[in-house]
Amino acid sequence: MTMKLQDWSTEAIAIDFVDKSRWPQVRETLPAAVAALAAANAFEAKPGTLLIAPALDGAPARVFFGVEAPDAKKRDPFLAGKLAASLPAGLYRLGENVADPQTAALAFLLASYSFSRYVAPKGEKPRLCAPQGIDRARIERIASAVALGRDLVNTPANDMGPEALAESALALAAKFGAPSRAIVGDALLVENFPLIHAVGRASAQAPRLVEFAHGPEDGLKVTLVGKGVCYDTGGLDIKPSSAMALMKKDMGGAAVALALAAMLMDAGLPIRLRVLLPIVENSISANAFRTGDIYRSRKGLTVEVGNTDAEGRLILADALAYVSEDQPDLLFDFATLTGAARVALGPELPPFYTGDDALADEIAACGRSANDPVWRLPLWENYDGGLDGKISDLVSVTSGGFSGSIVAALFLRRFVSDPSRWAHFDVYCWNPSTKPGRPEGGEAQAARLLYDLIETRAKKKATA
Repeated sequence: MTMKLQDWSTEAIAIDFVDKSRWPQVRETLPAAVAALAAANAFEAKPGTLLIAPALDGAPARVFFGVEAPDAKKRDPFLAGKLAASLPAGLYRLGENVADPQTAALAFLLASYSFSRYVAPKGEKPRLCAPQGIDRARIERIASAVALGRDLVNTPANDMGPEALAESALALAAKFGAPSRAIVGDALLVENFPLIHAVGRASAQAPRLVEFAHGPEDGLKVTLVGKGVCYDTGGLDIKPSSAMALMKKDMGGAAVALALAAMLMDAGLPIRLRVLLPIVENSISANAFRTGDIYRSRKGLTVEVGNTDAEGRLILADALAYVSEDQPDLLFDFATLTGAARVALGPELPPFYTGDDALADEIAACGRSANDPVWRLPLWENYDGGLDGKISDLVSVTSGGFSGSIVAALFLRRFVSDPSRWAHFDVYCWNPSTKPGRPEGGEAQAARLLYDLIETRAKKKATA
């Protein structure tokens, strides 16, 4: 889905932002009929409320939108996204008192998203003129890439299995002229990706690893790895039906990686981008991998499977070991990896892990400025020993069931050559309910903040 703003037009309907403290002053300047309409609707400019003043023909003539006061303790930078769902069809422009037109326009586009692959769109939507003075191309680039990620997550597994996800990745690479390849089925064993093969071999659609690269060889080396489990039954350690209901989104890490890659390639940043997607379906069949099986990973470490429902870390392990051989400047992986992360921080705040404090501070700062929040959790060394195996180099899960997200991150760290250049994001990739700028359904968490971070890093390197 391509998300677009409209060309600026003075004939578009103005949307004036007003907070509750300023509203009495504004109301005094309004025509009597509009002031009476506000009183009849009890409009007091509370955040998120809307007053539409009609023209004589009944069409909207002017819009007032309630926002938080400048000194409000709690502010939602994407509050303007409510306009996309509340306004009638028409062409609008931002009017007075808009503190951050760029963020308001982005929120409007993000909120305009709808997943319409299986149902027809419900009527015409409101359109917004690009505010004057903003970077329109950047906003549209971000919104379109997020829409791509959301579409991938929202598509059910019958239409987004390993073959379709791989085709989507290869199509994105082709769009930007990025050389790509897919290693499929038993070829994974030939090229030494045994864990990816083991997890995905029980599916009717063969496991695969998709990779592509883009940009100048001498640019900042940025590598993205995304977990692409297109559906997760839990394997032989089968999930209950309640836990399986949203497992179409278990490829959300791959969707985040592709959304971020789309932003970076479209921007033409001076980076050497590399994208790796291990893609499988965790199915049940006679040849499914089992609890207690031991496999030698690409890195050479032997891994005893402790639970077949902890499959994501296995496929990421091979991919991370592979990309670490190239020593990237920045290595980010994304995975809908643990329910423990959601218990700890909920659906809106993905945890991340890194071995570098400065990188962690930069990630957190970009999350705040981009309204793409994340929270650092520790790579707690005292838990690492629990991964040591008795008859293997390591086990995939620890006993006891505690600190699941941290343990998963510690497992992944064992396959990364330089943890100071690496960050792992345990994303949820789903909005349980609609909020401004975040419609219910699939979400590309952490993509926007890392676009900002990588853009800043790349520009610094280019001018150094």
